[in-house]
Amino acid sequence: MSMTKRERIEAAVKGEKPDRVPYSLWSHMPGIDLDPIAITEKTYDFYKTYDIDFIKTMNNGMYAIEDFGCAIDYSDIAKGGVAKVVKTPISKPEDWGKLKVCPIDQGSLARELSYLKMLLKKLKDEGEDVPVIFTVFSPITTADKLSGKKALEHIRSGHGNQVKKALEVITETTENVAREAIRLGADGVFFASQMSSYNVMTEQEYLEYGKPYDVRVLNAAKDGWMNTIHCHGENIMFNVLRDYPVQVFNWHAWESLPEVDEALALSGKCLMGGIDRTDITRCNRNEVRHQIYECYKMTDGKHLILTPGCVIRWPLNDEMLAYVKNAKDLVESFL
Repeated sequence: MSMTKRERIEAAVKGEKPDRVPYSLWSHMPGIDLDPIAITEKTYDFYKTYDIDFIKTMNNGMYAIEDFGCAIDYSDIAKGGVAKVVKTPISKPEDWGKLKVCPIDQGSLARELSYLKMLLKKLKDEGEDVPVIFTVFSPITTADKLSGKKALEHIRSGHGNQVKKALEVITETTENVAREAIRLGADGVFFASQMSSYNVMTEQEYLEYGKPYDVRVLNAAKDGWMNTIHCHGENIMFNVLRDYPVQVFNWHAWESLPEVDEALALSGKCLMGGIDRTDITRCNRNEVRHQIYECYKMTDGKHLILTPGCVIRWPLNDEMLAYVKNAKDLVESFL
């Protein structure tokens, strides 16, 4: 019997075997993502075009830092580059203490929550029963971004207490955003942790400046049933992250250990991932199909939501994105 998208995701999260393994994709939409109306329409079109089983909001990647006083140059994104912070409120350690909690009914936070509200209404009006998770960033990730990557420099030069003052402010702001997203009707948060890699911080540093603040934000979203930890990058701190209070674990599978079956065994969570996003960008069809096949073998199609490990870089290749679902359907037809 065919399941709805919501039923399919719920089954995966619970560890039951759905009628077919759910999947999804997401990207950034440069320029469009600064306009709540435009990004709502683009997100809905993306959902319908690729027939994905859940929607991760495609928020502007710098939204969490704008209201703290940052200016961002987005000009390189359309060419496949990244946004750049060109003005930051943090130039010296003493500046961390000047940050104030940002209201969620103003500025970039209001813009992104308005996007969520409009997207949920659009889906309801169109009769679409599909889970939606809203992107929030870990407090230390936000601190690193808004300071032009000075956070670790200041921590390691003996100014950790100053950074902690800012982390309190950032955490309270992020808690308020996460709580409001769930109140508006999001099924969970997509909690992006971009600093929890051994290539970036030591485990001791993350246990002091990362995890305690992460857990506070996730607790603020505790009424969500699809809260997801996104462990960004290579060489992730799996031992630190695997027991986070979330239902779903997302990481750059095939780019960073653990392997898929290892992550399932040692986290006990539903896995989100399994496709190397760079192979999508490079149109490596054989690799994408093989990765999907391996994921099925390792999980028996349970506790699994097939996705890339992270955002697919702009500009998008429509033919290759369509291939992901076709490859999934092909593999599934033989297993």
